[in-house]
Amino acid sequence: MRAYNERLVLSLVRRHGALAKSDIARMTGLSAQTVSVIMRELEADGLLLRGEPVRGRVGQPSVPMSLAPDGAWFYGLKLGRRSADLVLTDFLGNVVQQVHHAYRYPTPDGMVGFVREAMARIDATLSDAARQRLAGLGIAMPFKMWDWAESIGAPAETAEAWRRVDMRAEIAACCDLPVFLENDATAACSAELVFGQTGRPRDFVYFYIGFFVGGGVVLNGNLYSGRTGNAGALGSMPVPGPGGGTRQLIDVASVATLERAMEEHGRGSAILWDSPNHWEVEPGILDPWIEEAARGLAHAILAAASVIDFEAALIDGSMPEAVRARIVAATADKLAGLNLAGIEAPRVGEGTVGPNARALGA
Repeated sequence: MRAYNERLVLSLVRRHGALAKSDIARMTGLSAQTVSVIMRELEADGLLLRGEPVRGRVGQPSVPMSLAPDGAWFYGLKLGRRSADLVLTDFLGNVVQQVHHAYRYPTPDGMVGFVREAMARIDATLSDAARQRLAGLGIAMPFKMWDWAESIGAPAETAEAWRRVDMRAEIAACCDLPVFLENDATAACSAELVFGQTGRPRDFVYFYIGFFVGGGVVLNGNLYSGRTGNAGALGSMPVPGPGGGTRQLIDVASVATLERAMEEHGRGSAILWDSPNHWEVEPGILDPWIEEAARGLAHAILAAASVIDFEAALIDGSMPEAVRARIVAATADKLAGLNLAGIEAPRVGEGTVGPNARALGA
């Protein structure tokens, strides 16, 4: 119970910012004495920082407590179909260091080698005190990587290697930290929930546009994983296709679709993966992609809202902020033009974490 209450207090401080003991007691229903003991212990452990006393009209001044940035350190690893990132984050979720690696397609051995080299590079810069506060390594990667091997240009033997490998175990064998594995889109949704800007809704459907689009579902302020952990497999949602047929959302709202369009026009597409914050894509290629992605996203949002009365649909991705903003605006416009009879359309907004969402949420 003590560990649960400590996690509860830390989660509230993370979500709401600096809080006094009286605030925590009111939010949790715990006694003032219990909260006082918990917060003293968390402060002694270096996880909370004491702020300046705030004097009210009557009674003792309240002392706001906030998370200590160096209270804990975490490695977050994003293994994607075109690039990998290892980030070191502090207790607030700030990226302190990052190693990026782009490739044509990933292999299990190549990814383990990347992790070894990147961790060694970052570890060499850490103090002994920081190393002692390393809490774990989270991996965010697509499940069943082998299912789309052909679409990323990987040979059959690489697909088979992915089918056989236990990536969590392979990476755990080369580091002395607890290692956790999460679906990449689910991890991105977790990052939005934990590290996104305050004021977000308690119920929202979340789309993350990476090589393929994926997503997550948040209900009552908590990530909903479903019976098998596959809730929020939004890339598989059927959306209108040419000739009155249907296709999956991944076919229109994925960076892979933009990559293909660039290559069909004889343009190099490496910029999409080398510099996700700074694309240089001609309007004649980028604009139609945004239009098609927005149309598919609008239909997917409508379908999701038919099942759950979401307050908002948030869209984020591995792309420049300006491109994300255009996709969100176009999606809201497309959604408004659909038949919304019987449905309260959710607000369409931007996710706030960006290209590092998967690594942060791992």
